[in-house]
Amino acid sequence: MAQAPQQPGQITLNIDGTDHQVPSGMNLVDALQLAGKDIPHYCYHSKLSIAGNCRMCLVETGTPQRDRATGAPILDEATGTARIAWSPKPAIACATPATPGLHVKLNTPLVKSCREGITEFLLLNHPLDCPICDKAGECHLQEHTAAHGRGHTRTTDVRNAKPKKIPLGPRILLDAERCILCARCIRFCNEIARDPVLAFTQRGSRTTLACHPGHTLENNYSLNTVDLCPVGALTSTDFRFKMRVWFLKQTPGICPESSAGVNTTLWSREGKIYRITPRHNDAVNAHWMPDSGRALHKLNDAPHRLRTPLRDGVPVPPSEALETTARLLRADAPARKAGIVASGHLSLE
Repeated sequence: MAQAPQQPGQITLNIDGTDHQVPSGMNLVDALQLAGKDIPHYCYHSKLSIAGNCRMCLVETGTPQRDRATGAPILDEATGTARIAWSPKPAIACATPATPGLHVKLNTPLVKSCREGITEFLLLNHPLDCPICDKAGECHLQEHTAAHGRGHTRTTDVRNAKPKKIPLGPRILLDAERCILCARCIRFCNEIARDPVLAFTQRGSRTTLACHPGHTLENNYSLNTVDLCPVGALTSTDFRFKMRVWFLKQTPGICPESSAGVNTTLWSREGKIYRITPRHNDAVNAHWMPDSGRALHKLNDAPHRLRTPLRDGVPVPPSEALETTARLLRADAPARKAGIVASGHLSLE
């Protein structure tokens, strides 16, 4: 079969025997997702530096063998295709750039064994409290364990319990025993919020997330660490134990506090908004939003909020209010003296 012409700025990446075109130099995790391939990961995030902590994105990689003298690919005599030199060890996709001619295998016995082993290590001391965990329903550890775990445990030792309900700041609680040490929150504070207050302390199985002495996580972007946390380690004090996420309806919105028009998602049930989270838009707010914008949903329940139309201070049905408004506007059209007072919390949209 003839290869499709390569587009400018694109390279050909071979994934499980099939060629795909992806942007040159793109991170392999992003390139695989662009090609429609799921690659499990915890510590990687496209807007943060590479840490390589979790090792969940291990894949097999190979490159075409080339003649040392001419640089031409060495062809297999039987198939006529380039002979591939496979690396003896799997590579982490998050730290591997997509390069021309790179071959990647995602579902070999070695890759599957690596994912099972990493999952088993992550669960060695992890508490078995999924039914009461606040992250249930949107926890990557749950999802990847179901998809890539062994399906049974070989653990016989007593789990190493770590402290729970640690206040890192006024809006963040830490359940240290759930933390998988991905360092996403640390990198976000260092690189995006420019407020380097988080770090790991202790060693080995006792390693724990903590604030630097004399500091707390209280900047106006602190709740982005809850969004970033792939497990139930960091939780919002405002949303904690308020509602299961699978009961909530997601509605796209715009943050009325933001002059930039931060894209948001409103999570609601039966007309009540329980939380507001950022909606990804690289042209506006990327993956982030301020904490102050997340708290605006509380205005919906404010006791002074007008919930029914009033005429001369007396409640009237909405239909009657609309008819009266239209009649007054038509009568006042020649004088153009009518005015409308709108809420300062409305967005331009």
